Amino acid sequence: MTVLAGIGFTAPWLLLGLLALPILWLLLRAVPPAPIRRLFPAVTLLLGIRDDETVSDRTPWWLLLLRMLAVAAVIIGLAGPVLNPSRDEAGSGPLLVVMDATWAGASHWADQTELLSVQLAEAGRAGRQVAILRLSDPEPVVFQSAAAWRSRLPGLRPEPWQPSETQSNRVADILDKVDGRFDTLWISDGLDYPGRDAALDLLGSRSEVTVYQSIQPTFGLRPAKFEDGVVRLTTQRTQVDDPREVTILAQGRDPAGTMRVLARVTAQFAPGDDQATTDLSLPSELRARITRFEIEGQRSAGAVTLADDSLRRHEVAVFAGRQSREGLALLSGKHYLTQVVVPTAEFIDGTLLEVLPANPDVVILADIATLSDLEEAELTAWVEKGGLLLRFAGPRLAASDLARAEENTLMPVRLRGGGRSVGGAMSWGEAKTLAPFDETSPFFGLRVPAEVTVTTQVMAQPDPTLADRVIASLNDGTPLVTRKTLGLGQIVLFHVTANAEWSNLPLSGLFVEMLDRLAVSSAAKIREAVNLEGTTWIPTRVMDGFGALADAGNLPGIPGKDLAQNTIGPDLRPGIYTNEKRSLAMNVISDDTQLSAATWPASVPVRGLAVEPERDLSGLLLSFALLLLVIDVIASLMLSGRLGFGRAVAPVLALLMLPTDLPAQSAEETDFALSSTNELVLAHVLTGDTGLDRIANAGLRGLSDTLFFRTSIEPANPIGIDLERDELAFFPLLYWPVTPDQPLPSDVAYAKLNAYLRSGGMILFDTRDADIAGFGASSPNGRKLQQLAKPLDIPPLEPIPRDHVLTRTFYLLQDFPGRHKNTQVWVEAAPPDAEQIEGMPFRNLNDGVTPVVIGGNDWAGAWATDPDGRTLLPVGRGYAGERQRELAYRFGVNLVMHVLTGNYKSDQVHVPALLDRLGQ
Repeated sequence: MTVLAGIGFTAPWLLLGLLALPILWLLLRAVPPAPIRRLFPAVTLLLGIRDDETVSDRTPWWLLLLRMLAVAAVIIGLAGPVLNPSRDEAGSGPLLVVMDATWAGASHWADQTELLSVQLAEAGRAGRQVAILRLSDPEPVVFQSAAAWRSRLPGLRPEPWQPSETQSNRVADILDKVDGRFDTLWISDGLDYPGRDAALDLLGSRSEVTVYQSIQPTFGLRPAKFEDGVVRLTTQRTQVDDPREVTILAQGRDPAGTMRVLARVTAQFAPGDDQATTDLSLPSELRARITRFEIEGQRSAGAVTLADDSLRRHEVAVFAGRQSREGLALLSGKHYLTQVVVPTAEFIDGTLLEVLPANPDVVILADIATLSDLEEAELTAWVEKGGLLLRFAGPRLAASDLARAEENTLMPVRLRGGGRSVGGAMSWGEAKTLAPFDETSPFFGLRVPAEVTVTTQVMAQPDPTLADRVIASLNDGTPLVTRKTLGLGQIVLFHVTANAEWSNLPLSGLFVEMLDRLAVSSAAKIREAVNLEGTTWIPTRVMDGFGALADAGNLPGIPGKDLAQNTIGPDLRPGIYTNEKRSLAMNVISDDTQLSAATWPASVPVRGLAVEPERDLSGLLLSFALLLLVIDVIASLMLSGRLGFGRAVAPVLALLMLPTDLPAQSAEETDFALSSTNELVLAHVLTGDTGLDRIANAGLRGLSDTLFFRTSIEPANPIGIDLERDELAFFPLLYWPVTPDQPLPSDVAYAKLNAYLRSGGMILFDTRDADIAGFGASSPNGRKLQQLAKPLDIPPLEPIPRDHVLTRTFYLLQDFPGRHKNTQVWVEAAPPDAEQIEGMPFRNLNDGVTPVVIGGNDWAGAWATDPDGRTLLPVGRGYAGERQRELAYRFGVNLVMHVLTGNYKSDQVHVPALLDRLGQ
């Protein structure tokens, strides 16, 4: 590429065409004069006369200059001008681009790809073959054209790991298969890692290596730890010369399920420090919502640490059936459990009925056989919602009749009476040891100490389901721990006591490990090899190099021993892994990770990533030349007299003055649209009767206040609308009071009304005469309603059936009074095939909304309130009247809910809740 005046040219030889511009100047100077027509009768005398001398006119200098500029723009545009061209020597021969492509470069990935695009463009102009080798995911080197690689740039992504020793060996094998010499551009992420020096030596022996690396520091965030009641966060960096402050964001879901920044904390780096630690104190409820911590402004997987169960201390409630005497704590069934639970979990104190509403994670019952009916019902409901009930046997349980004749809901198996005693003074047998745990057991992989023995236990009754529920047994096959699922939760029974009376299991470390496997304590100790051995963890969410989480899809499960090694790579991606109810976060940065900046030999040139992108000016110049040629054509036609000035300018003016098809909205229309759509607004049709319109507005105001205080709907003040002028689409519900003398709407208004009804709107027609004639055509208001509704596209109607969705959208209603009590309220008729299924309280209707509701109960009068919330019109007398007004409000709430939600309450999923409320 040739660079002239800061602009590069890919075909500079075309610039020689500029030398022809003087010749074109001479050729284009002359232009024939424009012909002039004259009407002269004596012109016949001139016929046959020939003038041998011709006179040419001169081309105006400005037109000649215009043509020269057009030709020059074409020549320069075809020469391939490039703004901000690369000034590096293009080189020759193959070019190998080596990229670390790790999480450390994710924050600068845009700069790296821009640099790579510039280098590929330069290689393409030089005709060089290019290959790209990513060290984090090496593939065989294939030299292709630069254009082919440029098309693949959007698909390049950094990986959320650093090259391992295995990948470094693979890189060596790949480079051994490349023949000949080549040039190497190494786009580094700035971090040192094992195998980098070996790769550099191998490349240096085959090529000239040039390194491009960002001058910005790399930050990493170690896994969060919960210590001493606070979340401890440690941040690392690679450049330690200057003081630095970083902000760490704690993100999680709010009660509505939306991801938000729940807290933020600042970490301070002093000069010379490569790490900074800060503490974050949060309530347990808020701490449990956190799903990730990340360094603000750093878009990389290393600047993110995912949260798992280790930040959430489980809440455990322990109840014992027999309390020890003072001074004999070691005999208490509660002592050993609290010693295990309290250091790693939150201990909840209180009675069983007091504890369950707090929704603990685990409830432990030590030798409790009898529960009251209320306690058993509440505990069963709690387990079904996902709780873990952990039970221990004891003398009381062995002596009771619990789960003898039939299986108890809160026991995993049936029990034999009396229990079993071995290895004691009154027994001929020896104490039993534990059998190795089966592969299907949650305790699989735990080492069974030979010194753990059992002398007494409760026995399980033989049952077809017993084998599937045993998760630990003695060496003679007798069940020691059994488990069953109940709803979303599970019930586990240790067939021995929680103290050392029947077994020395509670005195062993195995007991603690078994409780950890059952997720009784927090996950702080899950990462210990003994807790991971023999388990399989399923990835649910995996993280990419930028720190974004995505669904794991069909990725296979990972053995626990691989998780214990904590080696992130292609076979163990960072993300969230689950095992039963436990979750484990695998982060890019571990507790042992140390970030070290990459250092390069003095013989290797190191450059920054900053590069001004090249910009091809060919298209711009050729477009400019085309514009000049168009202007030249118009100017030539004007000078020759074939196109007048007015005819030349008229098309341009016509384009500039084209009227728009949409008329501009007036300020009044804009204000009306904004006020109607900023919030939900109920509207009433203006009838021309000032008093009636005032009551209608007050009624909708009272209904809006009721919706505000009782539901999640927060309407604004109601609006009266003119059918002839106002837009109806803004309002979900129109209240239309009917009077005998109100005028009929125009055809345009009826077209708007029909469009409104077909698009899902609802009109509540209220004749307000139910106290006089009932609803029907016998009253003046009823006859007027017939005239008003005749042009409307109204479907067939029927009185509200008892199973209509309006009877249960929010409140369960039997009738729908206003100021008057007439049960005859009409809605859209149900489809002919809507049959009621036997055993169901209502039909499964369509999902539409009835477009009209017609009645005469004067609902607005019952709803009407003044701005202070006082009712305006009386309804009935005494308590019965206030009850009628309350039912009117409930009908209004149901009506608005029906408009906004449709017939979703017809879904059968609501049947259990409705039956429960109906007492059936």
